[in-house]
Amino acid sequence: MPEPLIELKDISKSFGKGDTRVDVLSNIDLSLQAGEMVAMLGASGAGKSTMLHIMGGLDRPSSGNVYYKGNDIYKMGNRDLSSFRNRDLGFVFQSHHLLPEFTALENVMMPPMIAGCARNEAREKSLSILDKVGLSHRWHHKSGELSGGEQQRVAVARSLVMNPAIILADEPTGNLDSKTGDEVFELMMELNINLGITLVMVTHNEKLATRLGRKIVVKDGRIAS
Repeated sequence: MPEPLIELKDISKSFGKGDTRVDVLSNIDLSLQAGEMVAMLGASGAGKSTMLHIMGGLDRPSSGNVYYKGNDIYKMGNRDLSSFRNRDLGFVFQSHHLLPEFTALENVMMPPMIAGCARNEAREKSLSILDKVGLSHRWHHKSGELSGGEQQRVAVARSLVMNPAIILADEPTGNLDSKTGDEVFELMMELNINLGITLVMVTHNEKLATRLGRKIVVKDGRIAS
């Protein structure tokens, strides 16, 4: 079997100390191969989002290691860790987190601009990705002028613009009606198939989860299955 793309080894996460300590994750081991589609299921508070944040370099574990292509991401300096998040990972959250004063195009341009791309290059990359998610005709609209589904498509485009190896999605359809949520889900599956991007999606939707290649159930801070 090839080396995992990303691997969590003996990950634990706690908040607080002494009597106020809360153990959120305990001794998590998880390996993901390139191109996998993974659903992460579990009750609210089970630790799913915390695991996703640790996997994506957003929240340091209390103990354990996270390896990306064999390298421990939490041994990186802050600058290198930020670059890793911007370059190799794409994040999609339940709330789209678009900047309201910017157009769809300007929102998608943010990651390449942060990475130091020339403005013209960032613009061309972003227009190309907006076309892939079916929004080439809406690039000049600000987020408040877009529907909920369109806003989430812009968020997906922003997550893809740097051509990441992994998309980490935390309830990306949770704030959408069922029809629009299904459309966004279909879009993300198509992008996985067409671009080979590894997709990890936290969801409460069992129906959608069964369509992904692998299901991970998190219970009380541990992987139950």
